[in-house]
Amino acid sequence: MKRTNKLKILLTFLLAGTVTATEAQTYRPVKGWTAETNDKIESFLNSTLAMTVRKVAVFDGDGTVFGQAPHYLADEALYAYADETYKGRTDKKAKEKLAILDAMVKNGDNVGKRYVEDRVHFLSGMTVEEIEMMGYNCYYKSYRGKMYPEMKELIANLKSYGFEVWILTASPELLYQKFLSDELGIPVTRVVGAKCVVEHGRTIDEIVFPIPQDDGKAASIETFIKARPLVVGGNSRGDMDMIHLSCGLKIVVNPDDSTVRGAEDGAMSGHTVKSYWEKEGALIVHCNDVPDPNVRFHTTEWKIRTNKSNPKPSP
Repeated sequence: MKRTNKLKILLTFLLAGTVTATEAQTYRPVKGWTAETNDKIESFLNSTLAMTVRKVAVFDGDGTVFGQAPHYLADEALYAYADETYKGRTDKKAKEKLAILDAMVKNGDNVGKRYVEDRVHFLSGMTVEEIEMMGYNCYYKSYRGKMYPEMKELIANLKSYGFEVWILTASPELLYQKFLSDELGIPVTRVVGAKCVVEHGRTIDEIVFPIPQDDGKAASIETFIKARPLVVGGNSRGDMDMIHLSCGLKIVVNPDDSTVRGAEDGAMSGHTVKSYWEKEGALIVHCNDVPDPNVRFHTTEWKIRTNKSNPKPSP
């Protein structure tokens, strides 16, 4: 082959690689969000192009990447499973599992740490695959239409800019890993939740700390992800500590603007979630989250409190 032909082939290869790399880092506007919001995201992502450090984005799960109205998927999966598997039985195992749920119902605080731990206790003894499929089946039965398309588009942009995308949730890790990995196109190892010890493929009744709830979310980033995130997104008071860890973009989805937080909420005291993050300069975005009237929620029948609907405002 002549030297000139070799040079032509080499130049063609290099140019093709350059085009591919450029296309991979071209921002695609998120449909349904304003031009101003898209401009802010694009400007930030372009500012990271020359970075050589790990580029990490961390998002909460329920209410941040998919809908939580009228109930958390973690609750629906457990209460539906109990109705279908343990209800009406009198054997020891069924009684023990139903007693855990009865205690959860009595507790009533399904964002509290004790309640979050009891979800893990309920699942103990099951195989990894059984728990994964419980969450996966619940998602496809009752939540499949509730994955926010805007957040999927944002995550696709982040991946094209070389970001590691992580989901950090207070819900049981094994329950959420399969469906979130499939829907968002991220490794199951980057879906981190309330963990339990696994021995020989089966879970045991031993929780691994920290639990990603409230201040435990910030601790979980340092413990499990081991990098300061450039992007953090959440939706509630429970996400405040981890959002503050972001050294770049802070994103808040459907923040509540009706409940004024009290002294127990630390820095957020005297503010609604929305007013607090507006003050802090976070990017406020909206996604549609309303109940599907055609879906039967077992959680409602167990009389667990409902989550607020967030119909997306008209453009």
